[in-house]
Amino acid sequence: MTELERYLAEEIAEDHVDGIITRREAMRRLALLGVGATAAAGMITAEAEARDKGKNKGGDHDHGHGHGHGHPDRAVTAWAPVATTPITFSGPRGTLMGAWAQAATPKVKGGVLVIHENRGLTPHIANVAGRFAANGFSALALDLLSEEGGTGAFNGDEAAVMAKLSEISAGNPARFDDDMKAAITEIQKRVGRREPISAIGFCFGGGMIWRLLVAKETRLSAAAPFYGPFPTGGDVRGIKADVLGVFAGVDDRVNATREGARAALEAARVDYEILTFTEAQHAFFNDTNPARFNAPAAEQAWLRVNDWFAREGR
Repeated sequence: MTELERYLAEEIAEDHVDGIITRREAMRRLALLGVGATAAAGMITAEAEARDKGKNKGGDHDHGHGHGHGHPDRAVTAWAPVATTPITFSGPRGTLMGAWAQAATPKVKGGVLVIHENRGLTPHIANVAGRFAANGFSALALDLLSEEGGTGAFNGDEAAVMAKLSEISAGNPARFDDDMKAAITEIQKRVGRREPISAIGFCFGGGMIWRLLVAKETRLSAAAPFYGPFPTGGDVRGIKADVLGVFAGVDDRVNATREGARAALEAARVDYEILTFTEAQHAFFNDTNPARFNAPAAEQAWLRVNDWFAREGR
């Protein structure tokens, strides 16, 4: 099982422990990923034990800066999500799909690539693109299942979406890198090649942003992977993006990769910040998930990432 496959499987176990899905549904979804019954039960037990351990020890209190200036809080005054438009564009293996949000203000701050969670390109992720557009960043939320006809082709079956992402992760994860690079090219076409491009991803998408950096995508000026696993041994030397790594304190599974991310960013000698919201759980930014949504942390993270993209892009 690859790192990405294991991450997706553990996400399912975590969903059960947090009460989002039943044990029966968790076992079914894990089976779709090719995880046997004994291994699936073990994953669920391990996740429950890790969660109990995390509650006993309290939240993580890491908050680090590297190689540069600080980023003080600043209010975001423009606020009203822009409606997104479904678009298609050329990719390395055919047509790619996404949700495009044109900046609402005359002065564009650049473009933002938005990468979805393991549930695919959902209305929530499209709304994130619209929120960026309301703040002056034109944004493209890419559908990493474009080759399969898009997330919509799965008719709302989250388990099938997760299984397909896991299958791709096992057989050809570089496909994700290539599609994200094609999406950056599309953003450049729409906002201009001289405008700064940033990237953000959540959960599985956060891991994708780390992958994009490891793939040495040099067109990014800034990146913000949200609680995504950093690839073991990942090397980001040569990138130009300054990185805001966002983590949740109650998320030991992803946080186990945080020091690897920090070391890689130090070696790359880019401006970075490792920001951990000590009382928040994994996926705390998703306001459609009441089991994990943490409004104060989500609001602060939104302010910080908008400030980061605006500062690092200029």
